[in-house]
Amino acid sequence: METVTSDFLLKCYPKRHQWDRKGDHGRLLIVGGSRKYKGAPALAGMAALRSGVDIVTIAAPESAADVISSFSPNLIVEPLFGDYINTGNTSHLESLAEKHDAVLIGNGLGRTLMSKDAVHEFLTYLKKPCVIDADALHLISDDKKLLRKGWVITPHSQEFFNLSGHRLYSKVEGRIKEATRFTKEFRSTVLLKGYKDVIAEGTKVMVNSTGNPFMTVGGTGDVLAGICGAFLAMGLDSMKAAGAAAYVCGSAGDLSKDEMGPGLLATDIIEKIPDVLKSSGIEF
Repeated sequence: METVTSDFLLKCYPKRHQWDRKGDHGRLLIVGGSRKYKGAPALAGMAALRSGVDIVTIAAPESAADVISSFSPNLIVEPLFGDYINTGNTSHLESLAEKHDAVLIGNGLGRTLMSKDAVHEFLTYLKKPCVIDADALHLISDDKKLLRKGWVITPHSQEFFNLSGHRLYSKVEGRIKEATRFTKEFRSTVLLKGYKDVIAEGTKVMVNSTGNPFMTVGGTGDVLAGICGAFLAMGLDSMKAAGAAAYVCGSAGDLSKDEMGPGLLATDIIEKIPDVLKSSGIEF
């Protein structure tokens, strides 16, 4: 078992070169949003950009697309027909995925039957590295064979129970046991969120101890998923991307806690991401 540290982040974070061009450090496609939930994919997108990815495109139902684009001019937003993602969108999503290095799916997606059908159809097609988060975890819970090696799932305890049927408790050893058992059967990397995050893939295990109880505020999971998606798009493998993301998100949350305490917001964590990268020795 390995503990994630700033040295781990420094070793795996991609270096920049003088002749790098737009897109050399990754293009991330985020599939999320719905008529009801509009902020989640924007949080994930801004977290990804602050983590260093070059391009973020958010594919969202047209009922949410304009609101998402209003969060920041740095986000590219691709409207999809309808109030919720549906199978009429999947060919468009497949075309978009071909132009990106990694995909994040689930943030604010909703749990409608039409969304479930679309997610299953899209993931069956998808060959790119992928983070499955939030509502998408619920939508695939009855068909975990969709999961692939090189993908990352980011469940909290209840989401993990929905996926695996196994209850989790506070002992880290037990959480490691359940996470490794799951990944041996379903291949993908698990980033199991908690007071101590467990990152597992088969027999490989890492634990992240950054983070604090003030990060229970809504939106922090979207931030973590965005960071992880960015690192996948930047070329890190699934274990490195998940471990580095957990460390960065938790460390940014710790910096935010020192300033904001119980008033900490997910947007505060996003703004602290560059400070974490810099303090880890990454050259600016």
